[in-house]
Amino acid sequence: MTTKLERRIKIKYRVRNKISGTTERPRMTVYRSNKQIYVQVIDDLSGKTLAAASSLGMEAMPKKEQAARVGELIAKKSQEAGITTVVFDRNGYLYHGRVKEVADAARNGGLKF
Repeated sequence: MTTKLERRIKIKYRVRNKISGTTERPRMTVYRSNKQIYVQVIDDLSGKTLAAASSLGMEAMPKKEQAARVGELIAKKSQEAGITTVVFDRNGYLYHGRVKEVADAARNGGLKF
């Protein structure tokens, strides 16, 4: 029997075998902890983080609102760095709840998936 974490890691590696970030279309990955949510835009060819955003300092609002704010923030930072299209990496999490809020807010902010 596998734990939730082992299941998520299996899914993560299965997804990561199929997608990769390039300079023209970097990978936008989401990490969700119990209290915070973190997003990075990564160029896998050079191994560098091009933009990052997190919900640190936003503890006063509900988690879904935090996720939406982080999505808007990453879209803004990505566009400042000259990035308009990304590959979305949900990092093994279900595309639901906070992960979906980040993706929708980033799309509304101008990023294309």
